[in-house]
Amino acid sequence: MSETSTMPLHMRRVEFDPAPELAAARDQERIKRITTAFGTDAWLVTRYADVREVLGDAERFKVAPQTIARLPGAPEMTEEQKAKVRAGNLLGVDPPEHTRLRRMLTPEFTIRRINRLEPRITRIVEEHLDAIEAAGSPADLVPSFALPIPSLVICELLGVPYEEREGFQERTARMLDMTVPGEQRMMLQFEQRAYMEGLVTRIQADPGEELLGMLVREHGDDLSTDELVGIGGLLLFAGHETTSNMLSLGTLALLRHPEQLDLLRKEPERIDAAVEELLRWLSVVNSGTTKVATADTEVGGRRIEAGDLLICTLPVANRDPSFLPDADAFDLSRGAPGHVAFGHGVHHCLGAPLARMELRIAFPALLKRFPNLRVTDTAPRFRTSSIVYGLSSLEVAW
Repeated sequence: MSETSTMPLHMRRVEFDPAPELAAARDQERIKRITTAFGTDAWLVTRYADVREVLGDAERFKVAPQTIARLPGAPEMTEEQKAKVRAGNLLGVDPPEHTRLRRMLTPEFTIRRINRLEPRITRIVEEHLDAIEAAGSPADLVPSFALPIPSLVICELLGVPYEEREGFQERTARMLDMTVPGEQRMMLQFEQRAYMEGLVTRIQADPGEELLGMLVREHGDDLSTDELVGIGGLLLFAGHETTSNMLSLGTLALLRHPEQLDLLRKEPERIDAAVEELLRWLSVVNSGTTKVATADTEVGGRRIEAGDLLICTLPVANRDPSFLPDADAFDLSRGAPGHVAFGHGVHHCLGAPLARMELRIAFPALLKRFPNLRVTDTAPRFRTSSIVYGLSSLEVAW
């Protein structure tokens, strides 16, 4: 039995594509009854319109609390542990609590504010390309390019010492790996939290210009230490895991589709549309926040009872033919308007402008520096068991 086939249905992939049985569930059943990694029953929501409906209605569908504070296979947490894990986690709370937290963070993630980071992101990208070129061909783009660039950006933004990045990167990768026993992953979660608690304590004592320092200075009376730890932990995880996997997987997608790569080289002004299509077609985040129905309702023609869990699968929704014609095709000319790769509704990814900017800078810079870039005979390694999909290795030559 392959590793992919042992994963929960909504996580199954075959290289770039959702697994055939997942696409079949969308096209034939629309809403499918499944057993989650926690051993509980849930509805799998697969179609684009239904996913937007569920994620977009925070009254009918609340965040399922039992899936936020617990990892599959891990022992049940105490109520005190659950409260700590949920504090400050924007993905784990609904309005009005979510609204309160997001309002404090939104000013730091406006497009205008993110644009100020563009020169620094450009320098970070160029420095890593210089190092790759100096080391010579071939190179593994995951550790040399895709992983360090978003990590350095989010470290600088949050105020995390970059020399400490390897520890949190390793912990995060193992926490997301479904093949690591649940008890181990829970211990890693607590280790990660302890690290962030130490960082927050240092910043509270001497707040600087970093994002966490800004929160301490401007909202210190409104945010508890646990909330600051939760905010920092979520942004640190989301800021490097998702973008780094988009960089590696997106590069492979372009190299495997030479006609699309050629189009982007000839018309570099297409980069914004290219980034949107890559986000839609790859959708590295497998699902939106797990929801629970607050009352008896209906989704996609199915009766949903109060208390039922719903999991929205983003990759297969973004490939829904009722959303886009020929949706399984990778086509940079369309720009993929309205995709749900960043989620939808109140929990739509706060860092989307930052992720878009990093991708918009990094892809053209890589392709310009190495016009003859190609994948070597060493097969790329896909992260089939990870909650965030991507590559663990991508060897290229030029």
